[in-house]
Amino acid sequence: MSAAARSDGGEGYVIVGRVRKAHGIRGELVVEPITDAPEAMFAPGRRVFAGTARGDLAPEARELHVDRATRFKGGLIVAFREINDRTSAEQWRNRFFLVPRAEVASLAEGEVYVHELLGMHVQLETGESVGEVADVYELPQGLAIDVRRTGHDDTFLLLYDQSVRSVDREARVVIVTIPVGLLD
Repeated sequence: MSAAARSDGGEGYVIVGRVRKAHGIRGELVVEPITDAPEAMFAPGRRVFAGTARGDLAPEARELHVDRATRFKGGLIVAFREINDRTSAEQWRNRFFLVPRAEVASLAEGEVYVHELLGMHVQLETGESVGEVADVYELPQGLAIDVRRTGHDDTFLLLYDQSVRSVDREARVVIVTIPVGLLD
């Protein structure tokens, strides 16, 4: 699993983090990394852009520069040069940080950007259709996909690491195993 991304025919951007909340009075933010390389993506001097959960630049497309980042409860506390007080920091709650796609390593075989999972067809290893990825969540247990069942109005959650067997980025198909009794 890597970060989330989008491409608009131009440069394209990759989601590398999500702001959980403000921290302290000096404008620091608690950031949930959405990348395999959080130390690199939030290294001092690194630039990030305000973005959306879909990997698009936010309307204001504001650019921020990392001053420092330290580990904090499974995430990071990040200080940016442009955010100097708690009031300014509070405005960043639940926003996403993006970096240009050209500034991240290419995906390895079997990796997928989180953003690309949205809308992918979900099927069992037998080829039986199960549904479509309706949403993706970062839970304490790890990444989870919310699957809208084919022919039903409901959805169900699968933990990515436990249920996803493979992802075909080209065909836009996620192969899963489903715990016994989940769909009964």
